[in-house]
Order: sequence, then structure tokens, then C-alpha cells
Amino acid sequence: MKILPPTTENVRHAAEVLRNGGLIIIPTETVYGVAADMTNPEAVKKVYEVKGRPRENPLIVHIANHDQISSLVSEWSADAECLAKRFWPGPLTLVVKKSALVPPEVTAGLDTVAIRMPSHSVARNLLQIAGVPIVAPSANRFMQLSATRADHVDPELAEKVDLILDGGPCQIGLESTVVNCASEPPIILRPGGVTRAEIQAAIKMPLGALPPGGPKRSPGMYPRHYAPIAPVILTELLEPGQTGLTFEDTSGPEQIRMPLDPVAYGATLYDALHTLDMAEPEAIYVELPPETPDWEAVLDRLKKAAGGGA
Repeated sequence: MKILPPTTENVRHAAEVLRNGGLIIIPTETVYGVAADMTNPEAVKKVYEVKGRPRENPLIVHIANHDQISSLVSEWSADAECLAKRFWPGPLTLVVKKSALVPPEVTAGLDTVAIRMPSHSVARNLLQIAGVPIVAPSANRFMQLSATRADHVDPELAEKVDLILDGGPCQIGLESTVVNCASEPPIILRPGGVTRAEIQAAIKMPLGALPPGGPKRSPGMYPRHYAPIAPVILTELLEPGQTGLTFEDTSGPEQIRMPLDPVAYGATLYDALHTLDMAEPEAIYVELPPETPDWEAVLDRLKKAAGGGA
């Protein structure tokens, strides 16, 4: 792997690679992403190719500052403005009506675009220096585990990009919350680092319900996603000898004790699953956390890793 520390020189080099149509892997506060220049349709196509990602699955556009919003959107609602002011930079993505500047390759041909402003210092420095918005879906093969450390990146994927910037472990560890602000009222398309309660408190209204069917306006809307190679089986309690994640004292190295706090659990989830998956177990058993609102994002990832069910 071409893993580089995020020195000023290396970040400038990475920005030049992006401007020349190359692909790089970058850290964000959520997960590592495969980055390309949003304004370059050919570079965007390469992102889909190296990930094996369906073209119907839109990408999230990452921006450096609020000044870039106006060129990317055709409609910017009061709810979008409220949420951007409250949670940006940070782990929140807003889906809004797009402008003509955004290539259809980015949005899967939809009339909306997903935008976020990351808070990770390396990602922010890169965006400032590159001077262009970037797409940066998770640095994994489609449906596989996201990377929250540079050494999580699959070697085959790493060989298909120009370089990897190592920004250390991701602080949030789960992909961003995605809110569709093109609907009235707004709808959560994917739970993540900003909770439903925080969003509802900010806009001072209940969120809408996700309708069945329709186009996928956000990443992470497939029944199976974020999955290790080993099958994931959700269970009430791990038995001795089973490989997996538990809330109890562990009975051996094949089990990892997880935090009882949902934020801390989310920050360590993918790292723990990567660790267990490397041992090539027949299955990974995961004790179900409480089905309460504060565990929504964690439960979403666990159920998708298990193929959409328990």
C-alpha cells in the first residue's frame, strides 16, 4: 500500500493527484473514503469501477466551506440551512436539489445531490488546497466493511488508487447521517453520527417516514451492506467459543467486549469486525444492543451486515 503521513507536502501532492484525475484514499471523521474530483466525470466513473459500486448508487460530495454550496444546488431549504449551520463541519450529509454543475455520474442521474462538510483536519486541508469539491465514498469494495484505519483498506483496492493519506483512526467510526432535505418534512435516509433527536431538535419538527421503494437518493440504502467476509449472525447472547462481539466479559481471544455506550460502540465497531474477520471464522456472532433511539445507527449497521435481518 502507498500509505503516506498527512504532511503538508503529501497533502499538496494528493491535491495535485485529484486535480489531474487521479484517485486517493483519505481519512474523514466517519470512515476512510475513495476520493476523486467531483467536477471530473471520468474520475468519478473510476470510483465506481474500483469499488465495484452500482451506478444507481449516488455519491456524497464533500465541500470545504459554505461558499461552495451555491454552485452545487438549485434549491436550498430553510431546513438545510438550519442543519448545515448546526452540524457542519461534521458527520451529517444533506440531500438537496442539485445544480447543473454537478455531473449526473455523481448523482446516479437523479435531480438531487448529497453534500457534506467533513470535520477531519486532513480532509479539510485537502479540500482547501485542491479547490474543488470531491466525492469520497467509503474505501471498501461495495457492500464490504468500511475502513476506519488506513490498514483496513483492502490491498486490491489500495493498488487501484494513487496513494493513501493516513490520518489515524476515525473518530466517529460510522458513516454520516444522511437527511433528505428535498422532501417536506425532511427524512433520514441513513442514520449515523448525528442522531434523530439532535436533528429534530434543530429543525423543531418531527422527521418524515422513509417511503418504501423509489430511487436510492443516498448511499447505504441496500438491505445488505457494511459486511465482513464472514457471515454476521445477530444473537441475544454469545456462547463460549463463538467468535463475535459481546457486552459481557470475554471467554477467549475470539470474542471482543464492546462498550455499553452507543457512541463508543460505533467508533470501535468496524475495527472490531475487521479484527475478527482476519481470523477467517465460519461466522461472527454479535450480541444485539438495546433497540432504543440512541442505538439507531449501530443497529442499522449490524442489521445490514447481517443481510438485513436478525
